[in-house]
Amino acid sequence: MGTTTIDLENNIVAVLKTIYDPEIPVDVYELGLIYEVKIDKDANVEIDMTLTSPNCPVAETMPKEVEDKVGQVEGVKSSKVNIVFDPAWDKDMMSEEAKLELGFL
Repeated sequence: MGTTTIDLENNIVAVLKTIYDPEIPVDVYELGLIYEVKIDKDANVEIDMTLTSPNCPVAETMPKEVEDKVGQVEGVKSSKVNIVFDPAWDKDMMSEEAKLELGFL
């Protein structure tokens, strides 16, 4: 039996949780920077993500890191990251865990 889309999505999320914003000790998934993970029937993955700010110092490198690491997940055929700023990110998009880690709770 092959990998299901749900398994693939779980594996992708696990990888996303290993990628950290260098200025904040929380991963990009818990920070709420990942807006959507789309997987088509051929296992091509498209991710809509944002940055904490358009002037983010890792604006060039972090999306590439996400694309590369997701592309290495077993079963993923291709990986593409779209940077979006609508809606704009704010701290309310963080998980409870991230807010606790950063002292917002």
